[in-house]
Amino acid sequence: MRIAYIGTYVPRACGIATFTHHLRQAVGAASGGKGSDLVIAMTNRPDEHAYGSGVHPIAKDVRSEYRRAAERIRAFGADLVSLQHEFGIFGGEAGEYVLDLLESLQRMGIPVATTFHTVFERPEEPYRGVQQRIADLSDRIVVMTRTAVRYVAEAFGVPRERIVCIPHGTPLPPREDRNAIRERLGWTGRKVVMSFGLLGRGKGLETIIRALPGLVRRVPEAVYAIVGQTHPEVAKIEGESYREELRALAAELGVEDRLVMIDRYMGENELAEMLTACDVYATPYPGMGQITSGTLAYAVGLGRPVLSTPYVYARDLLADCPELLVPPADPGAWTEALASLLGSRETRERIERRIARIGANMNWPSVGRAHLDLFRRVARVPDIAARTAEA
Repeated sequence: MRIAYIGTYVPRACGIATFTHHLRQAVGAASGGKGSDLVIAMTNRPDEHAYGSGVHPIAKDVRSEYRRAAERIRAFGADLVSLQHEFGIFGGEAGEYVLDLLESLQRMGIPVATTFHTVFERPEEPYRGVQQRIADLSDRIVVMTRTAVRYVAEAFGVPRERIVCIPHGTPLPPREDRNAIRERLGWTGRKVVMSFGLLGRGKGLETIIRALPGLVRRVPEAVYAIVGQTHPEVAKIEGESYREELRALAAELGVEDRLVMIDRYMGENELAEMLTACDVYATPYPGMGQITSGTLAYAVGLGRPVLSTPYVYARDLLADCPELLVPPADPGAWTEALASLLGSRETRERIERRIARIGANMNWPSVGRAHLDLFRRVARVPDIAARTAEA
């Protein structure tokens, strides 16, 4: 099977880029290496990054590039296109330039499976109109939660049979012993709360820093690790000012020695090690509309105890563990929730078992197989390996 992927792509520091890369790898592995693929990588400018083999960058703000990308996909002989949609990665108002590409693919008869990484319950213009047209031009819409299935069906009138829910992929656990990883990281004897991601305002990290004084009084070994570099687009505008504000807040509260900031972009293997090593993973996001969180997915997929504000993705993923949802912007509630988990090994182990059941089918090999099965059905390409086995 020949698959064309459209989205941002590594080495760009971007969640969609990482997702597209791992999806490509997982689908390739699921096919046993019997297919081929190419990537159309959205960039701010074509020379922005050095891409590997099979990756073709296009400048997102050059409209003519979108139709040329469709021609490249046709010349490649693609059986199907996997489009990763997120607001901000395509050019034009509300990302409308991608419609040129999709309309060209429709005329060429090339089917499209679009993954919506952001879906709102009540989308507003001009984003609603663009996303509606993307849905109309896609043969299938892939989302990552049951709630998103409902949003897409109700907001855009997409029949349920055209919407497929496949969980966000997550890495496999590291082979190294957890205690050995903790020793290497200098976390032995610590109770580590961790948040990860490209650093930027609007993630609620201040809430946990404000919770630290009360937490440390109850759990003296507690530390808070904020892991990840500043988002490149944020750094262009304000440099490292937000990181310095977080450090200043910790100093003001007298907990600067309990705040660990690891300022670099991490590959999946290193991230999996750090998540495995932490005691509690936290997403204290203040915005309740977020429909996907790759970082929360990774933590759950690796079976780690988690605490989160009740944004859409967290409510959906943790539906069977409502006690793990903590109000946003409420340091007192976070102190209580973190102290309850960090202060009781029995509680943490009980939560780990429940989280492990939730994340059992979220690993990338499972997600890759689910996508490949979907792609074959949409493109009507037979599973040659299965037919050979039957013969």
